[in-house]
Amino acid sequence: MTEWINEIAGTPAGAQLATALALMSALAHAVFGALQKGRHDPWMIRGAIDTWLVVLSAPIALFLVPWPTPTTFLILLGAMAVHFAYKVTVALAYERAAYTVVYPVIRGTGPLITVVGASVLFSEHFTALQWAGVGVLSGAMLLLALRNMAAEQVDLRALKLGLVWAFAGGVLVACYTVWDAYGIRQSPDPFTFLAWFFFLTALDFPILAALRARRFGVPGGVRSLALRGLSGALIAWVSFGGVMMATRLDKVGEAAVLRETSTVFAALIGWFILGETVGPRRLILMAGIALGAVMVEIGG
Repeated sequence: MTEWINEIAGTPAGAQLATALALMSALAHAVFGALQKGRHDPWMIRGAIDTWLVVLSAPIALFLVPWPTPTTFLILLGAMAVHFAYKVTVALAYERAAYTVVYPVIRGTGPLITVVGASVLFSEHFTALQWAGVGVLSGAMLLLALRNMAAEQVDLRALKLGLVWAFAGGVLVACYTVWDAYGIRQSPDPFTFLAWFFFLTALDFPILAALRARRFGVPGGVRSLALRGLSGALIAWVSFGGVMMATRLDKVGEAAVLRETSTVFAALIGWFILGETVGPRRLILMAGIALGAVMVEIGG
């Protein structure tokens, strides 16, 4: 499998597979985000997900894939720091403002910064049509956040703090996307990087969640939390693993933009599964997000 991936990287076949992986990752990430919404504290649900990631990833990392090279291991240590900062900002954003407000801000901020970073580090260059697509997609996401904000009745101070943390989360999305792409590209075996990535970057939040549970208990129940954590861990492998493999096969910027169609999938999940009202304005903005992604893909 590794040899085949290395052979098709940078080829038209690799680009097609990267597109499919990025879209699959977008759908999985929408489900992943929905799991963190609702009855459980955002710190605890993330801790439960990471606990299962450690349990599921440790045997693969330790026994089934080659061990990382010293360079790969140093990059993994950097990934631990970046992803920890990202998870903290997301938890703080979810604590203070509604999921439907902060999620589009986090995902809408990331693509533009990612494309700039990929241009500098990987010498990737977008065409004018692709840049326009990034603008349409990010703009539609931010407008969607404003539309959802208008429907919420919350404390303004808490909302402002939530938006600040959401913007910080978006910046860190760009940082980890570029950093992880660099890591998986330089690793001789991409599956080594993925297995050790999920194992090492999940070591932090179980500790924070345990401390929080000790102080506040486990609202929503331990069984429900554990089941959501297991589901989230399995989905994380598809979501984060899929987009990282896409960046191994093709352009980092294009994979990052396509993945942000997760906002469309999140809205569709809310509409068809959770029974949420979408309305004509949200439909138009969702169409704008999809249009931006299509522009990026066609322009390339």
